[in-house]
Amino acid sequence: MKRDRFRAGKRLWSKADDRDLRRLYPHTRTSTLAPRFRRSVVAVYARAKVLNVHKSAAYMASPDAYRFRRGQGGGETFRYQPGHVPANKGLRRPGWGPGRMKLTQFKKGALPHTYMPIGSTRLVDGYMYRKVTDVRNVPWTKNWKPEHVLIWERVHGPLPEGHCLWFTDGDRRHVDLANLELHTRAENMRRNSVHNLPEPLAKTIQLLGALNRQVRKRTRDEEQDRRSA
Repeated sequence: MKRDRFRAGKRLWSKADDRDLRRLYPHTRTSTLAPRFRRSVVAVYARAKVLNVHKSAAYMASPDAYRFRRGQGGGETFRYQPGHVPANKGLRRPGWGPGRMKLTQFKKGALPHTYMPIGSTRLVDGYMYRKVTDVRNVPWTKNWKPEHVLIWERVHGPLPEGHCLWFTDGDRRHVDLANLELHTRAENMRRNSVHNLPEPLAKTIQLLGALNRQVRKRTRDEEQDRRSA
């Protein structure tokens, strides 16, 4: 007796289902097969693709192959004919709006309630940022700059390429010129390297990273299995 299989609440295709699909799909409308297999039309198409099953040449030449066959004018009945007058002709005018529509529309130049003017500050990942420009449709980092970088550049000029700033006391919110140190990216990498930690802690961090990678890989594999089922 044919028996449905379940995994995570989802009915899988059985061997009998695959055998029937291979036999019927080439010469039967997919919308007819969907109720038979108790699945959607999209699911039947997807399973046929997995099984590498295609419609037969005889089916493709039959009237069931397309709702509107190319070259036979099947959709002409539903097209607008030459001279057709739109139902709203003359009703839509510049500035037109029924009822109170115009009263509730955004006016030109209106700003959202979340808008912050130039000079505003906000905290991002522990760093204080200040808004220096107000250019639209650009990444937020074009308008917002780290406050500690602005303070340094105001005295010493542009930050040299390949360099970054350290907070002497380790407090990112203590934004003061006396609390800033200039270092190369290489020095920053060596300072933050896991190898500077005690060996047991460094090994634990490395093992945790390996475990997280395996978890992500297993999650991706399971997701691919669900999509191909």
